[in-house]
Amino acid sequence: MRHHFATGAIAACALVFVVTVGHTEDLASIEILGRNLVNQNCAVCHLKPQLGAKTYGPALNRETLGGNVEAIRDFVSIGNQRMPGFRYRFSVAQIDAIAVYLKSVPATLAATPASAVTR
Repeated sequence: MRHHFATGAIAACALVFVVTVGHTEDLASIEILGRNLVNQNCAVCHLKPQLGAKTYGPALNRETLGGNVEAIRDFVSIGNQRMPGFRYRFSVAQIDAIAVYLKSVPATLAATPASAVTR
């Protein structure tokens, strides 16, 4: 059981590494803040830890909510029945940073599990 947990934890870390390191060129400071907030708060539900794994929430990328930045801000703030709203946890600037960062994430990068990426 420990082996499976350790393997899952390593895979999750690898995916966060791919999303953060594989997508760092040309990020503005607001996008870096957004990326960090997504990795710390959203990854557990929205990123695949390994091939074949399912996520609780949809993949997050530039096509999220039709690419509408205002809709992303509202959804992150208010949430819904499956996702908590973050308006009491994050400042308006932090929610803006998440929306701006998601607009910079290509759909193919967000959908690719870490174990499928080769260097």
